[in-house]
Amino acid sequence: MNSYFLRSLQAILFLFLSLSLLGLTACSPTPTDSAPTPSQGSPNPRPTSTPKRVHPEFVNAQLDFSLKLFSQIYAGQKERNIFISPSSIFLALSMTYNGASGDTQTAIADTLGFGEMDLERVNQENLNFQNSLENADDRVTLNIANSLWLNQNLQFLPDFVQRVGESYQAKIERVNFSNTAVTRQINNWVKMQTNGKIDSIVDRLDPDTLILLVNALYFKGEWSEPFPEEETTEAPFTLLNNEKKQIPLMSQSGDYRYLETEQFQAVNLPYGKGRFSMYVFLPKKEVSLTQFYESLTVEDWKEWIPELRSRPGTVKLPRFKLEYDLALNETLKALGMEIAFDRDRADFSNLADLETAYIDRVQHKTFVEVNEEGTEAAATTSVGVTTASAPMNPFEMTVDRPFFCVIRDNQTGMILFMGSIVDPS
Repeated sequence: MNSYFLRSLQAILFLFLSLSLLGLTACSPTPTDSAPTPSQGSPNPRPTSTPKRVHPEFVNAQLDFSLKLFSQIYAGQKERNIFISPSSIFLALSMTYNGASGDTQTAIADTLGFGEMDLERVNQENLNFQNSLENADDRVTLNIANSLWLNQNLQFLPDFVQRVGESYQAKIERVNFSNTAVTRQINNWVKMQTNGKIDSIVDRLDPDTLILLVNALYFKGEWSEPFPEEETTEAPFTLLNNEKKQIPLMSQSGDYRYLETEQFQAVNLPYGKGRFSMYVFLPKKEVSLTQFYESLTVEDWKEWIPELRSRPGTVKLPRFKLEYDLALNETLKALGMEIAFDRDRADFSNLADLETAYIDRVQHKTFVEVNEEGTEAAATTSVGVTTASAPMNPFEMTVDRPFFCVIRDNQTGMILFMGSIVDPS
């Protein structure tokens, strides 16, 4: 990994996005060698009854937010690798939404696409989504955890704490934000929930912080059909500037759900029993990555996914590993949430009896590793509120140039991760 990349990416593929690696067993978790249990750190275990269905209207809201968010980030980082978890960001902002009121609540609702859904409905749909992922596939480890870190010197409205605690199964801690040990405590929680893949989400905490809302998402899944290691070879990958770089290119042949248009090739690479998949979109050589993203709308996405059809072929995919880190303040302002960051106009009166409270920082970090056995991915998001059909011929898809990928829950249609990979080295 070159020095530019290390400087620019610290520490979307979606929908898809959002993860998996070597064959893992569902053993008890530790911060370093196994995944955390879904209820770890949660005072309210999720019910064991059959989870309720996530309504299509809610799925559409998350999909629309995911693509708009990705487009906004890409506009400022076209020459960088990008990898985000829309689900992590969506959940963290949904929790924050519970504390907003007035125009601030409306701005968050509009940004997240809640439309006519009321607060109770939003919370129930988020709970349904999280519950639907419980024990979804014994070859996929997936953990979603939420936490609230409350200023111990402030009295929060009981309704807010109860709603977030119950609907998001959040760990609730009252802390002294002026104590530097709290930063370590929060970062240790993130590290544990992401199986050690993300070490931290906060580097400092303002003593005036009122509340920190944190989401952590961890995914590790085996490919339904692993890539044979002996088929991996060094091959040239064409960068955005047309330079070529040698990278490890995995290869396998079989039957895949596949789509080819004048713009791109797309393939569905399933994990485990097939509930989760990575979708890889490779623009045609004459189509730039920017041109492809310009056509990446909700309408196009919903049209493309059902059009993938089973077809024999060969897939060659880079083996890669990367970390990504960015502050989302400016991105979310551009999407319509500017009022929530304005200390003079933000209204978080449903959080506590406060004259002034606003979002100080929304921070997002991700990790992803894709290899012959599967994918492992993790994400964390923090929101700090402060004061102050016919037979086909076999295809070949060689992903040897910049591409787009998503990790998606095929049952609900929700996007877990998504990314733009311009340099897999």
